[in-house]
Amino acid sequence: MQPLSEERAPLEGVIETSTGALRGETVDGITRHLGVPYAAPPFGERRFRLPAPVEPWPGVRDATTFGPTAPQSPYTGALGELLPTVAIPGDEILNVNIWSPADAAATPYPVMVWMHGGSLKHGSNALPGYDGSTFARDGVVFVSVNYRLGTEGFSVLEGAPLNLGLHDQLAALRWVQREIAAFGGDPARVTVFGQSAGGATVAALAASPVASEVMQRAIVMSGPLEAKAPADAGRITALIARELGIAATRDAFAAVEPDRLVAAQAKVIAGASPLGGGPAFTIAIDEELVPVSPSDAFAAGASSNVPLLIGTTTEEYRLWLVPSGAVDKITRLHLAIGRRAAKISAAAVRRYRANRPGAKHGEVFGAILTDVLLRRSEYRVADARAAAGAPTWVYEFAWRSPVRELGAAHAVELGFVFDGLAVPDSVALAGASAPQSLASAMHGAWIAFAVSGDPGWSPWSAERPVRVFDGDGDPVVPAPRLDELQELGG
Repeated sequence: MQPLSEERAPLEGVIETSTGALRGETVDGITRHLGVPYAAPPFGERRFRLPAPVEPWPGVRDATTFGPTAPQSPYTGALGELLPTVAIPGDEILNVNIWSPADAAATPYPVMVWMHGGSLKHGSNALPGYDGSTFARDGVVFVSVNYRLGTEGFSVLEGAPLNLGLHDQLAALRWVQREIAAFGGDPARVTVFGQSAGGATVAALAASPVASEVMQRAIVMSGPLEAKAPADAGRITALIARELGIAATRDAFAAVEPDRLVAAQAKVIAGASPLGGGPAFTIAIDEELVPVSPSDAFAAGASSNVPLLIGTTTEEYRLWLVPSGAVDKITRLHLAIGRRAAKISAAAVRRYRANRPGAKHGEVFGAILTDVLLRRSEYRVADARAAAGAPTWVYEFAWRSPVRELGAAHAVELGFVFDGLAVPDSVALAGASAPQSLASAMHGAWIAFAVSGDPGWSPWSAERPVRVFDGDGDPVVPAPRLDELQELGG
């Protein structure tokens, strides 16, 4: 599947929504509506409040440019060279983009809703790598969501609701239920998917009591499946409050300008990473929306009616440890200290080392932490769901990028899922010669799951089948490296 060309048609077509009319743009048979508000701007009196309804607008609103992005700072250092940031000023940050087939269909199209990643503090739906044209080309109405990030979206404050960014996503999904039919989409066939922090939020929503109201299927890509108690999730909020010399309350934080909060947040989290540790934003356990950690909810059979496609990359850790040079700084002593702190047995370390002859200490360390943070929970959830009869499919992205020795690192798979290998975002991670056949296979599996509920291989069972996307036949094999997880207690 090749990227679409950019031969443009004149502006055409007006969509009527419950809050007003929208004019989009058609490009090679794909109609796109950009920067469409699904909730009111979360500033002024609405700061640190639940998302509020959009005020209707008069006339026809132009929807041909991306909307404002959430307050944030860009990635720094090596990560900043690999992961782009788009900053668009404005208050209407709670917006969606919609790509849909221009031709009407006899039956409504399935819908896929994308939640971007970025450690809950970076990212936007305006990144070129998240262009939904290829999904619309293949018969899907594609929606990408902006939501509050960092301090604005995931603080733990006295007087403010928890998980505001997650509540934003829920508001966007309810907008899809109300409005997507006007764009040709079927509100009864909605697949919600996301990667990294976006995968974590999708898991939280799919495991929540509201799941059946807003989605029929879910895809979790490299997303942690754990939520923390508010006291733990609020540690970063307390550090930011201390940095600013204010109380960790809604009123105190709402009195601080967003840019100043972003600067304080950046100072507090400097040097932290998903693998290296340090202050981080996380989803908090919340009686209303996230009553228990998603991994526990799935294991207990919650949301068993939501078919789930879930997976990781083989070498998630390499995004954080290799470009920065940290992988070369980790010694045998660091590995020993780390495994004790994480309560990992010496036998487990020996198993990982034996399976990677000649690997650096940092590579062994990274492989263990990848499994502790992601793959162990993924397999436990898949086992529990299979036992309960809940349909679950597992994949692993194993193709190794030649760029900066990234290998099969976190986020390398994005250009393949979006079938956008020529987009600069993908070239930065996967290089200019990434295999189109692999993109066609992976993108096709995601489309098949959204259309039919079956990505094309056997669901998880006692045999533990895993589709390995490696560009060399993409085989289905029994769970790779299961001996390592068994040593970890997985």
